[in-house]
Amino acid sequence: MQGVIKAYDPSTGIGVVVRDTDLAEFDLAPDALEGSVFRMLRQGQRVLFDLEGSEATRLRLGSEVDMGTPSFLTTAGDSEPA
Repeated sequence: MQGVIKAYDPSTGIGVVVRDTDLAEFDLAPDALEGSVFRMLRQGQRVLFDLEGSEATRLRLGSEVDMGTPSFLTTAGDSEPA
C-alpha cells in the first residue's frame, strides 16, 4: 500500500500514516522502520507499507511507478487548461 506520513515523533517512534486509496489512518508498528532505509520520517513523506492488523509495518520507498498519483484524485472529464 502507499500513503503519506501524517505525524512522526522520532524520540518515541510513534507515528501515523494515511493510506492513499481511502485516507484511512494507521498507527506505525513499533518495528515499522526496522530493516528499512528510513531512520527518520517527516510529515508529508510518501511511503509504501504493509498492514498487520491495524498497524502499518515494513515502511519502504517505492519506485516512480509505485508512487504515482492515486486514481481517486483524478476526475473523469477533467481537461487540461488551454
